Amino acid sequence: MPQPIDLYYWPTPNGWKISIALEEMGLPYNLHLVDIGAGAQFEPDFLKIAPNNRMPAIVDPEGPDGAPISLFESGAILQYLARKTGKFYGSNAREQAAVEQWLMWQMGGVGPMAGQAHHFLKYAPAMDPPHDLPYAKDRYRNEVSRLYRVLDTQLADNEFVAGDFYSIADMAIWPWARLWEGQQQDLSDKPNLKRWLDQMEAREAVTTGFKLAKDQRSKLEDDKAAQKLLFKQKG
Repeated sequence: MPQPIDLYYWPTPNGWKISIALEEMGLPYNLHLVDIGAGAQFEPDFLKIAPNNRMPAIVDPEGPDGAPISLFESGAILQYLARKTGKFYGSNAREQAAVEQWLMWQMGGVGPMAGQAHHFLKYAPAMDPPHDLPYAKDRYRNEVSRLYRVLDTQLADNEFVAGDFYSIADMAIWPWARLWEGQQQDLSDKPNLKRWLDQMEAREAVTTGFKLAKDQRSKLEDDKAAQKLLFKQKG
């Protein structure tokens, strides 16, 4: 068995990507909770691993050439783990290119846009003072809807996001897409997306990764101290 990977994690969509991947790949790991609502992401020891003040991050004691390596950014971690294990990255250059384009689509599109939708639809109106901004709500709600139409179209002819094989692209997109209700989306006209969401949730490793430390997750719209910490950061 390989040495356990150190996983620095909090139960959020970006954290779930990596807990799901580790479960799917059968890699042992040690869990280190990074309570972002309490500011743990700013601790000096964590910044040595993740200089962008964000989780998830990993430390693999058996990195390239057997030397330890630390990584931040969820997309980079997924690619690293897929290359390390030879799993969920496609079996040839064409399949790998498909995985990478949909992974980048998530990193540059679904994640940021869905995150902004959550912020302006749920969190900003609950702040003190409230920030209820109709333009921002409409902008990000509509962009997430457009992205999910793109995904639904892709899934009409493919069992999984990158083709007929399960990949890290699925692991990256599912944690955000499963929160469609909080993004005020309608799936009645997106049957392929709905089918894929159900198919993903039926996977044991997906469920296990999603449930990791789930009881630690707070309701951010009610946590004023966490709002102040997370939403009023300055460089």
